[in-house]
Amino acid sequence: MRIPEREIEELRQMVDIVDLISRYVTLTKKGNNYFGLCPFHKEKTSSFSVNQDKQIFHCFGCGVGGNIYTFIMKKENLSFVEAVNFIADLYGYTLTQDETDSAEQIKRQEDQKQLVEIHREAARFFYRALKENIRLPLVTEFIRNRKITPEIIKNFGLGYADEKWNSLVDFLCTMGYNNYLLKESGLLSYNQEKDHFYDRFRNRIMFPIMDHRNRVVGFGGRILDDGSPKYLNSPETSIYNKRNILYGLNQSKKVLSQTTPLILVEGYMDLIALHTNGFYNGAAVLGTALTENHARLIKRYTNKVILSLDSDNAGQMATLRAIDVLRKQGISVRVADLKEDKDPDEFLKHKGVEAFKKVLLVAKNDLDFRVSVIKQDLDMDNLDDKMEFVNQVVPILSAIENSVYQKEYIKKIAAENQIDEQALMKE
Repeated sequence: MRIPEREIEELRQMVDIVDLISRYVTLTKKGNNYFGLCPFHKEKTSSFSVNQDKQIFHCFGCGVGGNIYTFIMKKENLSFVEAVNFIADLYGYTLTQDETDSAEQIKRQEDQKQLVEIHREAARFFYRALKENIRLPLVTEFIRNRKITPEIIKNFGLGYADEKWNSLVDFLCTMGYNNYLLKESGLLSYNQEKDHFYDRFRNRIMFPIMDHRNRVVGFGGRILDDGSPKYLNSPETSIYNKRNILYGLNQSKKVLSQTTPLILVEGYMDLIALHTNGFYNGAAVLGTALTENHARLIKRYTNKVILSLDSDNAGQMATLRAIDVLRKQGISVRVADLKEDKDPDEFLKHKGVEAFKKVLLVAKNDLDFRVSVIKQDLDMDNLDDKMEFVNQVVPILSAIENSVYQKEYIKKIAAENQIDEQALMKE
């Protein structure tokens, strides 16, 4: 989207930088400026200064500075265009398209904007419905069994879709959205023979899916009885592509840094289990393998990932694929060994917080995990199996770019598996 320069400047003048930055930093006025602790580096004394007259900020500690756009780009890890849109949405400023945009582009952008509005209203609708029906037996049982707290319900905007076929239909239709957008939203299904809409999600706990800009772009619904499918997700739309979205990243980005790893899990409940137990640096893939788009998004916030995907065979294969994708983006990868527990949700239920902390602390590096997967079906006392192990591990060793690390790792593998080090080096 091309944004006219006059609107960029108009928005900059309209927004009070003190008001904007106060959403992130506690500011105290001293003389002509406002001061607070810098949000971009750790400090104990306030060296972060905001000048309201000049509409700029500057940190005397780390040297970072700029205007409202610079601040949001750095704080929210957004591009310039994304930062302009972010601030415009925050302050209710309507951006127009540049005159060079085609009519088709303008319509697509307007449709996407309305789809975001529809999803936001649907999220509010489901959230209210959960509060109103919190004491229904199936709802109460689900929340109790999953140890979902009121804080989790609020933070994740969890909701409830009742058993009726037209609850959301009636609500959205009263808001005046046209039929084309209602079809495109994926929230409703359409019966062509009878020419009417009905609710896609029924009798489910609802999980709003938010992108990294905190916009609701889709939903997941977990069935409350024995019906199927167990989880029903929004179809892909012009605003929702699961290859680009990591569930919960909009929250974890607040605590991630280049020294704080992202714990990557599968699915809604694994991520919520992390938050319930005090692990706020998590995100989840939703029904798809980790993609390059996911990895690029992660790298905006951290260079370290701990993979805690399902421990079954499918989960192991997903972990191996994720390692490749993350390493290509230069992200350091470790793998948490959940042993007999299938996923983090199950592990935390059975073994608790302290045990999970230990698992994260001793998580294997990606090379050790690859080697362990190769060995698990081989008998290292059998010569043929040992040769098969060597055949599979040599490409992994050859791909290590750092020669010192490569030599040391070859020594480690040789010692652990009673293989001649020089012979392994030669291979």
